[in-house]
Amino acid sequence: MRLSELIEDIEVLKIIGSTDIDIKEVCFDSRKAVPGALFIAVKGTNVDGNEYIGKSIENGAVAIICNTLPQELDKNVTYITVKDSSIALGEVASAYYGRPSDKMILVGVTGTNGKTTIATLLYKLFKKRGYKTGLLSTVCNMVDDEEFPSTHTTPDPIELNCLMAKMAERGCSRVFMEVSSHAIDQNRIAGLRFDGGIFTNLTRDHLDYHKTMDGYLKAKKKFFDNLPSTAFALTNLDDKNGKVMLQNTKANKYTYSTTTLADFKCNIIELGFEGMQLKINNIEAFLNFTGRFNAANLTAVFGAAYLLQVKPQDILITLSALAPVTGRFQKVSSADGKNAIIDYAHTPDALENVINTINEIRLGNKRYGNLITVVGCGGNRDKGKRPQMAGIAVKGSDTVILTSDNPRNENPADILNDMIAGVDKKEMDKVLVIENRAQAIKTARKMAATNDIILIAGKGHETYQEINGVKHHFNDAEEFIK
Repeated sequence: MRLSELIEDIEVLKIIGSTDIDIKEVCFDSRKAVPGALFIAVKGTNVDGNEYIGKSIENGAVAIICNTLPQELDKNVTYITVKDSSIALGEVASAYYGRPSDKMILVGVTGTNGKTTIATLLYKLFKKRGYKTGLLSTVCNMVDDEEFPSTHTTPDPIELNCLMAKMAERGCSRVFMEVSSHAIDQNRIAGLRFDGGIFTNLTRDHLDYHKTMDGYLKAKKKFFDNLPSTAFALTNLDDKNGKVMLQNTKANKYTYSTTTLADFKCNIIELGFEGMQLKINNIEAFLNFTGRFNAANLTAVFGAAYLLQVKPQDILITLSALAPVTGRFQKVSSADGKNAIIDYAHTPDALENVINTINEIRLGNKRYGNLITVVGCGGNRDKGKRPQMAGIAVKGSDTVILTSDNPRNENPADILNDMIAGVDKKEMDKVLVIENRAQAIKTARKMAATNDIILIAGKGHETYQEINGVKHHFNDAEEFIK
């Protein structure tokens, strides 16, 4: 592709050299530069791409996009300066792959909790309705029926557009995508045209990156601020930040709620571990999900599907045939008859929602016994949520086992000490500290009676445990069952 075509949509400040040259590859990692490549120098969280411009040229790059020109220029290389190279990366990646988002209906889901469930259920719903559909999520990326591994909630712009180009080639007409706050802040979604946006909720998470809740909120809001007037913006009125997301958007505004009047209103009629009876916009259905948080997720799915022209009755009929997403309130049973709930809850709000749901069901039914919660916190992440999560677990459970999650490069004992700080001394008799996660799960199963419920929280769908930068195979469900 000609360089002149690739830079059509970006805001160029200065060009040195010719743009009438062929570009064989686009990259922002100098190690991936090949002869004929365009290298885009982006300053990331840990690495500044500007420091690797020379290396990319050594590897064959013939054009550079950057914020600031290097001190020494190569006469055989074209240099293009821009105001923000991270935005340019997204725009160029989209152009390089034929602007795939223009060829499909693209809906983004953002918020702290519920993104994976909503995006995945929309993918499954439209697949069952006979559409070729794509999914970009924390758990996996789907190009219609083909699965591609997921390493980030939202991939980098080049991988993102490459996947979407594959979706366009396969004839996918609808694509549902989790949009993380990091991706919004880092402009990973620049160059994409969204036809809809869904806001779930905003609770404490990622403060290691955003520093403040206000910074976190502004990242989410930026997504809605940038939606075009042809798109829809669907927001959760049950969250105090729901209306904030709609303040400056040009998109068509819609709301959903489980507690107040909204465009899409849900009432919970009956709640159980096997599922729940819901009434959404005055139509009743039994769905194989449980929990008030899932009622909200399902209402968002209902609203989005309706806005994408599916009839209300057809939406609920299709949803009634679907099951929960892996690692999201996933029920598992061991050979000796013990029962556990595996859930990805790794924020204070998510953990509280899951515990409240379990308690609402078990305390209303005499056949259920105690709640034993196994929980940890990740390393190299927001330390402030650690005592909060331990406090929530102890308050809502009969027994709590504090354990390791993904310690990453931190000492697991230090993480556990941070968690213990959130436990009232009077309640320490309810707490066990077992650093080894496999041993913690095994202990919970051994101490549980057959009518007790065990909650294993924090890792959900993950099939690894990250320790000192190395990912070791680990699966909560496997550990519980074996």
